[in-house]
Amino acid sequence: MEPNVQAEQRMKNLLETVVQQGASDLHINSGHSPVLRIDGRLAPLASEQPLNQEQAAALISSVMNENQLKKLESDRNVDFSFMIEEKARFRANVFYQQNKITGAYRLINSKIPTIEELNLPPVIHEFAKLSQGLVLFVGPTGHGKSTSMASLIDEINHNRTEHILTIEDPIEYVYEEDQCLINQREVNQDVLSFHDGLRASFREDVDVILLGEMRDLETISAAITAAETGHLIFSTLHTNDSWQTIDRIIDVFPSNQQNQIRSQLASVLAGIVSQRLLPRIGGGRIPATEVLIRNDAVENLIREGQIQQIINVLETGTDVGMQSINRSLANLVKEEKITLEDAEKYATDRDMFHMLIK
Repeated sequence: MEPNVQAEQRMKNLLETVVQQGASDLHINSGHSPVLRIDGRLAPLASEQPLNQEQAAALISSVMNENQLKKLESDRNVDFSFMIEEKARFRANVFYQQNKITGAYRLINSKIPTIEELNLPPVIHEFAKLSQGLVLFVGPTGHGKSTSMASLIDEINHNRTEHILTIEDPIEYVYEEDQCLINQREVNQDVLSFHDGLRASFREDVDVILLGEMRDLETISAAITAAETGHLIFSTLHTNDSWQTIDRIIDVFPSNQQNQIRSQLASVLAGIVSQRLLPRIGGGRIPATEVLIRNDAVENLIREGQIQQIINVLETGTDVGMQSINRSLANLVKEEKITLEDAEKYATDRDMFHMLIK
């Protein structure tokens, strides 16, 4: 898989095509032409011929260094990020399937968008004003969680004087320091794991921590402890909505610890934002967003283990900016920003969704 000049130039051209066509992703697979994802839908590049195994491997390895190639061979997949000529930044995942090398490349905007530019609810600005607590962004992969967190981190950077630490796998957005001191650590390069990075942060005089993902019990436990000890933590989980997120966190712990975790989580959880990016009528994508903000009712429901009743709090808390994913989808349909068909795919309760539309 030695890179060559021709493959390097061809790969550079493909990545520039991603930028020029407003795509979010590029896929390189042997047996297929390079494929873009535009507005959430896959679009093979008609101008490109299908790649054989050798061509695909040459393209993919042309943007990898020796350490990344070694990790790919040992682990059979590798995550990394890179720049092309200071023009665009990409997050990559390279992996084997049927013993063939395959690559997926996500374009990362050089400019970090604002909450308004992302079409997120204005109440999300409030999370950037917190001094401590745990704020979670949840939803499927590729639906804007990392970008939303980056927007809040950059808002803090421009409005507060804090020490911000990010622990990511890999580093996505690179922040230009304004009023904050910002350190960014990449897992497997600067730190061994999310958990190790979090544990070390307690000795690094950190105020705000962006944790790329809460993957395991150790990391979740450390994040809750960090929020308890005066840090503001932003992180992600691959869950569908607020109550499922809380349930997942508690369920990670052994049964004899769950009452204690309910109490801790009730105290530190500041909010949960659940996102889905949908095709916008007329082009582009727009988020449907569920927003849970901790109040006395939310805190009591978590402590008492009545997690599923949180949906009622979401529906009655609209005056403070809360909303369910179903209400957000219904509003977008009524505003003729998305189609009913697309909205139905992401509704968590179809009966409730249709009732909200009527």
